[in-house]
Amino acid sequence: MKILKYLFFLFLIAIIAGAIYIATKDGDYQIEETITVNAPAPVVYSEVNNYTNWESWGPWRKTSDNIIINYNETTRGEGGGFSWKSDEGDGSITTTKANPNEALEQDMNFKPTFAESSGKMYWNFEEVEEGTRVTVGMKGSQSFKEKLAYALRDDSFSSIMEPKLEASLEQLNREVVEKMSIYSVNVDGLTTHGGGFYMYTTTATKIDQIPTRMEKMVSEVSNYMEDNSITQLGSPFVLYNDFNEQNNTAIYSTGIFTPSLVITPTDSDILNGMMPVQKVVKTTLKGSRENLREAWDQAYKYIKESNFQIDEESQPFEIYKTDADLTVNPANHLTEIYIPIIEEQAANYQSQE
Repeated sequence: MKILKYLFFLFLIAIIAGAIYIATKDGDYQIEETITVNAPAPVVYSEVNNYTNWESWGPWRKTSDNIIINYNETTRGEGGGFSWKSDEGDGSITTTKANPNEALEQDMNFKPTFAESSGKMYWNFEEVEEGTRVTVGMKGSQSFKEKLAYALRDDSFSSIMEPKLEASLEQLNREVVEKMSIYSVNVDGLTTHGGGFYMYTTTATKIDQIPTRMEKMVSEVSNYMEDNSITQLGSPFVLYNDFNEQNNTAIYSTGIFTPSLVITPTDSDILNGMMPVQKVVKTTLKGSRENLREAWDQAYKYIKESNFQIDEESQPFEIYKTDADLTVNPANHLTEIYIPIIEEQAANYQSQE
């Protein structure tokens, strides 16, 4: 009996010692992973801020084959969140603070099969030359039960979550870049463009310099109109006076429509013009303007297949329906292409329809 008592006391002492060891063990943790995504910060922030996107790249997307996800009433911004149930345990995450395009803070709760856990998750988005530096982290303090559970395992919370966060960021990068590259071209067909008065400035550059130069020209025309209280109508456009692919050169005008004729001083770099009402083939590109070449090719193919004759006396033009500074995701850019067609031929075509 004495031996049993001694063994019992030794067992009790071991339990107490173990409990003291677990209780005094540091349970604080902070895990952090970083990646640079080749996209503007508002685009990346928007992707992360919407929990419905997490099914594609979130840290818990492969926790279990039998995972069930339930979304909060809202999935974006403060109060947005979701919860999940799976064979490996349950959990939830809720956004507590949202600083648009810069940072997110979230509350985490895990209920795995061996211990319940809670903590904080945070995201930081920093504009860099290569795109956006994205940092995701988790921090918290483990309870006694959590520390005991992990003491009996071969791994730790950090060793479990670090590779999940790293893989999540890599997949996030792929998802964002892929979504930004989505585009579509639609040849809308024959239509009439109403023309009108416009203010413009003209230059000649290499073809590959058009996008950069065009943005500056739009600002010059817009600023002139604003400084002189001239009303602007619609979106800016580029009118191609000459386009020589063989020599890689182009002469083009960047303009903005106005309600009426405006007379400018003879020494002004900003001039006024009048675009006539004309029959055109319209083509719409939704997506990055890097795909404009394909859109133009499809427009010319349609013209050829329809046996239309291009009006060489008029200039084709592009209208930029979205402001790239306000619509940062290229996938949402909208550009319209207009190619003038000989009036008589267009009338004959319409009469046969």
